Amino acid sequence: MSDATGGTDPGITEAIRARAARIRLVGFDVDGTLTDGRLWFDGEGNESKAFHVQDGLGLRLLEDNAIPVALVTARDSASARARARDLRLSHAYTDVSDKVACLSALITRLGLAWDEVAYMGDDLHDLPLFPRVGLAVAPANAHPWVRDQAHWITAQRGGEGAARALCDLVLEARGLRATVLARFAARPAPGDATP
Repeated sequence: MSDATGGTDPGITEAIRARAARIRLVGFDVDGTLTDGRLWFDGEGNESKAFHVQDGLGLRLLEDNAIPVALVTARDSASARARARDLRLSHAYTDVSDKVACLSALITRLGLAWDEVAYMGDDLHDLPLFPRVGLAVAPANAHPWVRDQAHWITAQRGGEGAARALCDLVLEARGLRATVLARFAARPAPGDATP
C-alpha cells in the first residue's frame, strides 16, 4: 500500500491489513491526530486549530463508503465541532471524560463489536481504548508510551496526513480503493471521443 507521500509504508504488515479489513467504525482523537497538537488562543481565549485538507477528504471518503467516523476528544472544542459539521461526520463527541464509555455506547448503538473499530490517538488519555479496539493506531509524533501500545504507527505526523493514512488503509483493506478512484477518475469533456 502506498502511503500519503507516495511511498510504501513498511509498517503495514499483513496482520495490520487483516485487522483493517474488519473495520466498520473509525474513531479519532482530535488534538495531536487531526491537528499537530498545538493549541492557539487569541486575547479573548478563543481557540483555533489547523486541520489538514487531505485528512478531511479521507474522513469523508470513509463516511461515503458506509464506514462511520467518530471524533472523540476530551477538550470542549468548538473547532472540533465545526470541523465535524464541515465534513458532515456521523459522530462528534467533545468534552468527553471517559472515552471508553463514549465509544462503547456508540458501538452498542451501531450493533458493532470492539474488533470492528479502529482508533487513532496520540497521548495517554487514548490508551484505555487501545487494548479494546481491533486496530489501535498512533501518528508518528505520538507520545512514546502510546506508540508502544499501538498496533500500527503511521509514517505521518498528526495534522500532517496521519489520519488520511489510516483512512486509506481501511478503504484499501476493505476492497474499496477502485470504487474511490473511479469516483475521481477524469471524465471526457463533452464532444471528446471516447478511446
